[in-house]
Amino acid sequence: MLDVRKLRLLRDLDRLGTIAAVAEALSYTPSAVSQQLAALERETGRKLLNRTGRRVSLTPTASALVDHTERVLAELERAEAALAADTAGTASAVRLGAFPTALRTVVLPAMADLGRTHPDLAMSVVEVDPAHVPDLLRGGDLDVALVHEYDNVPSIAGPGVELEPLLDEVVYLATTARPRDSADLTAVRAHADSRWIAGNPGTLCHTMTVRTCQSQGFEPRVAHRVDDFGAVLDLVAAGGGVALVPQLGAVDVPAAVTLTALPLHRRTRIACRQGSRSRPAFAAVSAALHHAVRDFARG
Repeated sequence: MLDVRKLRLLRDLDRLGTIAAVAEALSYTPSAVSQQLAALERETGRKLLNRTGRRVSLTPTASALVDHTERVLAELERAEAALAADTAGTASAVRLGAFPTALRTVVLPAMADLGRTHPDLAMSVVEVDPAHVPDLLRGGDLDVALVHEYDNVPSIAGPGVELEPLLDEVVYLATTARPRDSADLTAVRAHADSRWIAGNPGTLCHTMTVRTCQSQGFEPRVAHRVDDFGAVLDLVAAGGGVALVPQLGAVDVPAAVTLTALPLHRRTRIACRQGSRSRPAFAAVSAALHHAVRDFARG
């Protein structure tokens, strides 16, 4: 019978790309990872890796085995969820990853709610960019996470991850100009010569700003790279430039800042490992997050 632990290593090699990256992610030595993968090749009786110097790549047989591994791991998650559901209560430790704008407006109220309704559930929170969430979930470093995507920057969770809708937000153009009654994306074009405030390169928010400006025929002149939308709004108020800010980031707006709603949206989702949604702890966390979102929408 194939060893699930070795299959996980093959799956991790497929997603991380190198043996060194797998070793670092799992706190193994590269030699130990190589030995386990070589043992898996012996167990299967098939060539799983193409080796060229220090570089390795998966053979077609290995890629097919990875697909089966994802289904096997999902079934194991479901089995563990069934065992958890058979136990009274929700006593568990949940590691939740969230992006900064969701921490203050959604995650903290949800944690307060869980403290009242499920005192036996211990939640720890990690601030993480949504782009890193799928690997952290698949690697077992997180149990639940909040991710988002924009209309013009779709995210790809990849295999082994399930998504549950949580919140759809409007994106605002933040300026110090007079407010408009309504606006389309030409409101962005009017700032082709303005200084822009954007997230750091590599983040979805940075890509959203750049692509939105490009759709209006210009490259944004980025003067400031800031990921904290509270600081972004303060910079706008101080005359540092203009910015695109999603609804969750538009709290405590300085008096000098005007927010113009655009026909552009950000969608926030709850992410978890495939097969784990039936865990009582996930159900409790999901319910608290949805409750916090409803309170935010009413506010």
